[in-house]
This record gives sequence, structure tokens and C-alpha cells, in this order.
Amino acid sequence: MSRKTGRRLFWVVCLAVCLAGFLLSVLTGPVKTTPGDLLRFIQSHDRVQAAIFIDLRLSRAVLAFLVGAALALSGAILQGYFRNPMADPFVVGVSSGASLGAVIATSLGFEAAAFGFSGPGLLAFISGLGIVSLVYVLSLRRGGFKVETILLTGIAAGALASALTSFFLFMRSDSYDQAVFWLLGSFQLAEWRQAATIAPWFVLCFVAAIWLAKDMDLLALGDEAAQALGCPVRRVRKAFLVMSALLAALSVAVSGVIGFVGLVVPHWVRILIGPGHRALFASSALAGGTFLLYCDLLARNLLAGELPIGVITAAVGAPFFLYLLHKKR
Repeated sequence: MSRKTGRRLFWVVCLAVCLAGFLLSVLTGPVKTTPGDLLRFIQSHDRVQAAIFIDLRLSRAVLAFLVGAALALSGAILQGYFRNPMADPFVVGVSSGASLGAVIATSLGFEAAAFGFSGPGLLAFISGLGIVSLVYVLSLRRGGFKVETILLTGIAAGALASALTSFFLFMRSDSYDQAVFWLLGSFQLAEWRQAATIAPWFVLCFVAAIWLAKDMDLLALGDEAAQALGCPVRRVRKAFLVMSALLAALSVAVSGVIGFVGLVVPHWVRILIGPGHRALFASSALAGGTFLLYCDLLARNLLAGELPIGVITAAVGAPFFLYLLHKKR
């Protein structure tokens, strides 16, 4: 089977699985519903059923898909950016910075919502982007910067932000229960306004990533070779770093920290469809959204109470990644 045929098959299967996931999400919840109930709602547009199917369940499914797609696209960008399949959206400190902002807001009782974000979500978004900006500034050198410097600076900044997060939790242990939402991730508070907030930015970053995909292919050859082939390396690197940080910060702001999606999904997709970044970006976004959609279904249905979705992604993603790592050593 040719690579082109394999990509088409991947898209057909992934789209079918994704649509099935949306249907299951709409039918699954504390209130038992059947496909017949859904068909009757489509015909009658009952207000009570609209609140169940549309406002509660479909909004949650759409938000889970958007966050999964954003994290997977961010991971695919950073793996190409660092030329390292072990990179993920949080390697430059976004998750640690966003967690710090959310925990500070929870500890201080900050509730000033804006742009579809709650108070903690707003501070999480700002602090996540702030950490990446700090990492970039600290990595600058005369004449530019090195990718390795950004990576190491991001790890150090993330460790510092994690230490400060632990400090605030220790000082305000009464806010720990609320902080768990941000530290482990959840879609329990999903609303349409959150999906409406993240969707335009995701579409913008997705289109930009597809537009610049050829430049990412050139960066895989090394900065000097890419520059010789006509790629504006510094501008392209800045654009990709901004896109990946924005996608990750938006995701954390609406759902908390959800790990392994941006690490495992692009890695798996690259094995199936190849390293070409245009197809990789698009396929990773679709696969990431589908993956997180089903993880949310598991989080809602495994136990009587709802599990944090970060527990599900780690439980599914870590063994699968270890298997890939061993098989493709």
C-alpha cells in the first residue's frame, strides 16, 4: 500500500471513529438517553432535551475535541521545532506556568472572568504565555538563539514554576481541591463560550501551521541548510514557537493540564503517515481531538464519580508511548 493510500485510509478511519465518539458523547451522561430520544429531540426540539444534548453534552464533546486537536498540533509543531520526537507542548514551561497562574488565582479567590475564561483560566492563560515569553527572552543571544538553549531554559523555568505552585498549595491547603481541576485536567465545567473562545485561535494557528509546513520540512534539514534553501529561519521559528505556546496555553486555560496528548499522538501519527509536516499537522489535530474525545468518555464512565481526564490520558498514553519507544528504538 502506497503512502498516499495509507493517508487516505487513516483519514477515513479517523473521521468515522471521531463521528462515533461525538454520537457516544451526546448519548452518554448521568441522565440515561437512547438514540430514540435523540431522534425525538431532533424532531421536536424540546427545551429540556436541548439542555441535555446540546448545552451539556455536545458542548463538552466539542471542547474536548478542540483541546485534544490543539495539544496534538502543538506537540507536532514542537517535535519538528526541536527535531526531537520526545518534545511535547509543555517542554517550554507552558503547563507549569499556567498551573501556577491558576493556583494563584484559586488561592487569592480571583474570579474576574473575561474572554470566555474563568478567573483561574484567565490567569492560567496569561502566566502560561508569560513563561514562554520569559524563556524566549532568556534564550536570546547576540545574533539569535539556539534551539537547545530554549529547551533547557524551558525545563528550568518549568521547574521553578512547579516549585512555586507547590509553595502556594502548601500555604493555602484549603484551596487544594479546587486546584486539582487545573493540575489533573477536566471538562466537567465545559461551556459553549469556552469552545467559542478557543475555536478561532485554533483555526488561525492550524491554517498558519499548514501554510508554513514546507518551511518546517526545511528546518528538519538543519538551520544552515534551511537558510541556504531560502527559508527565513528566525521568523519561521518565532512563528512556530508562538503558535505552539498559544495552543498549549489556551488548552490549559479551559481544561487544566492534560498530559501525553501532545507527546504520543504526533509520534504515533508520524509512524503511520510519514514525516511530511503538512499531512502530519492536519492528521495530528484530527487524531488528537478524537483521542481526547474518547478519553473524556472514559473519565465520565469508568467510575460512579468523574475521574480527572489527566489520569486517563496518562494511563493510556504512557504505556503506549513506552511500547512505541521500545519497538522503534
